[in-house]
Amino acid sequence: MSKVRRIAIFASGNGSNAEAIMNYFNHHSQLEVVILLSNNQGAFALERAKKFNVPTRVFDKNQFRDSNEVINWLSEFEVTHIVLAGFLWLLPEKLISLFHSRIINIHPSLLPKFGGKGMYGLKVHQAVKAAGETETGITIHEVDPMYDEGKILFQTSCKISSSDTPELIASKVNGLEYNHYPKIIEQWIISRDTNT
Repeated sequence: MSKVRRIAIFASGNGSNAEAIMNYFNHHSQLEVVILLSNNQGAFALERAKKFNVPTRVFDKNQFRDSNEVINWLSEFEVTHIVLAGFLWLLPEKLISLFHSRIINIHPSLLPKFGGKGMYGLKVHQAVKAAGETETGITIHEVDPMYDEGKILFQTSCKISSSDTPELIASKVNGLEYNHYPKIIEQWIISRDTNT
């Protein structure tokens, strides 16, 4: 029996992806979500974590960027991998270095299109609509020091029509996220452990 890998989720807002992930790994034999962290005291993701008895922590910019407090929490919970689920801040390089190739993120477009600083949530879907795209999708990637530029692990797309609103595009993309992100996280962690 292999060692259980311990996941920390970082989320800034509603937390629907975080809930899908916590639900998927609830009672998993090899992977466990052990903590959810947020930079937003009002994030609904914190409430979602309670349903799964996942501990939570909230931090501010100083705790995140200028101290080791968040890193110490990760150590306290023996975290092995980090999953970003709607987390809006750029990660400090010391955190990326400490968890090199062990941080994963999802972006609601087909990168490299519609990525980068400021491109998140409905803003992405509004940009997709404004550009007249006929398809969009999700990109799951490893995290490096730049927004949305890490190694791409998985992409899948969905068709959109000229009559689709940004909200309808978001709904289509959300379906892809919930269906694929937990499974890709699972494959990514287990395959890396098998190959190392």
